[in-house]
Parts: sequence; structure tokens; C-alpha cells
Amino acid sequence: MKKLLFLAITSISLTASAQQKLEKIWETDTIVAIPESVYPDFTRKTMFVSLIDGPGWVADGKGGVGKLSFDGKKYDGNWITGLNAPKGMGISGNRLFVADINDVVIIDIKKGAVEKKIRIDSAKALNDITVNDKGIVFISDSRAGNIYKLENDVATLYLENQKGVNGLKAIGSDLYIAAGKNFVKADASKQITPIAELPQSGDGVEPVGNGDFIVTAWAGYIFYVHKDGKVDTLLETHPQKKNTADIGYDPLKKIVYVPTFNGKTVAAYQLK
Repeated sequence: MKKLLFLAITSISLTASAQQKLEKIWETDTIVAIPESVYPDFTRKTMFVSLIDGPGWVADGKGGVGKLSFDGKKYDGNWITGLNAPKGMGISGNRLFVADINDVVIIDIKKGAVEKKIRIDSAKALNDITVNDKGIVFISDSRAGNIYKLENDVATLYLENQKGVNGLKAIGSDLYIAAGKNFVKADASKQITPIAELPQSGDGVEPVGNGDFIVTAWAGYIFYVHKDGKVDTLLETHPQKKNTADIGYDPLKKIVYVPTFNGKTVAAYQLK
């Protein structure tokens, strides 16, 4: 009986101590001009990378969108040029939506050209973008604490009073939101449900697929957020002066793609 009890306690202890971890697969050279967001496009077998290439919130025309292969070996930093400080991205059909200060830039992917820019006059600092399965685009405004909705190329205010709002992820009729240290869910009726309190202000948000999430903090932290609200720290890159901005994620291969912003690289990590 004592032996069985010992084995049971040992099993529980091992389960409790086990947690997910990240192991680096590859990292590009320092040739990526201040990457803020990585968006894997599995249909077109490439990754889009938003490139600020200058101050984070200045309309200087130096920004753009690059393309990077999934193995990190092929990189085109001039696919789209002439933007300002592009950040979060999302795709619907042949259109790539990019948040760019107070514009939503719509890129025709096949043509590799800007189709149009939609100005949101009340916006102060558009940051992340997510697109739901109906093609509705949601955009965070970090300075104003607002979330906008773009439907049929018409922008309207969707949610207010989300202080420090950054990362967004639409899943079904729900919208997951990283606003400061608060990680919450807004349902279709805009009812807010808290999920977890983050150790640092959230940036990128990606679902693992089992109800858990990977959430980054720009300063150089990657967290694993369990559906019960528990938060584990997976990675800290701030000692190397590398940021962890708006990540991309491959749910099949369980690979996390990390734009290091001031580190000027993109790195791939295996989630284990």
C-alpha cells in the first residue's frame, strides 16, 4: 500500500512539474528590418513579415512587408515597400490586411501590390489585426484602447476601454484580446470574460488548438497560457536584447515563428 501510494505521489509530482518548452530550430541573420509581425500563409507556402525599418510610430515611408520561407533560408525584404510602420497582419482570400499607424493597408497578394488604404481618422496607433472566418477584420488601437471592425471595407468602432490593447485573435464568434496584462475573451455580444493575468503586457496571441494559448510580451517574453488561467514562462530573450513581438504559429508542426524587432531577425522554435 505504501509503495502504491509513493508511486501515485511520484506520478502526480512529475505531471505537475512537467510543462511545455521551446527549442530553437533556426534564426535568420540580422537582415530583417525591424520585424514586428510574422504571418504564416500555409496556402501559398510562405510567411509574410511586417517591416518597420525605423521608429515604431512614425509615418516615414520606410516600412514594408517581406516574405520569408518556412525554413528561414529565403528572404525577400522588398516585396511591398512604401509603408510607414506596419505591424499586425491578417488574410482573407487574396487580400493581406496590414495595420499601419492609422491606416489599414490592403494588399493584393497575387499582384504583390497595395490595393487600397483605409484611413481610420479616430485611430491613434493601430497595432494588431485578426480576421474571422466570415472575413471580418478586427484591428486594435493600442493608444486609444479601442478595437475597430472592418467589414466590406468600412471601419466602425467595435470595443472601447481596452487599455493597452494589442494582440487579437478571432476564433469562431469569439475575439481573444491581450490588453496590457489582461488576457480576455469577448463573445459575439461583446461580453468580456477574463482568462488570465499576464506577467507582462501581451503582444502576439496564438491558439495552440486545445484551448491553450501562446502569448508574447514585446519586451522579450513568451508565455504559455493554459485554459484554466495558469501562465508559464516559455522563453526569455530580453537578456540578449531581443524582442518577442507578434508571433506566427504552425499548429500542425507546433512551430512558433518569432519576430525579434530590434534584434532584426526572425527565429523559429519547436513547441514541446
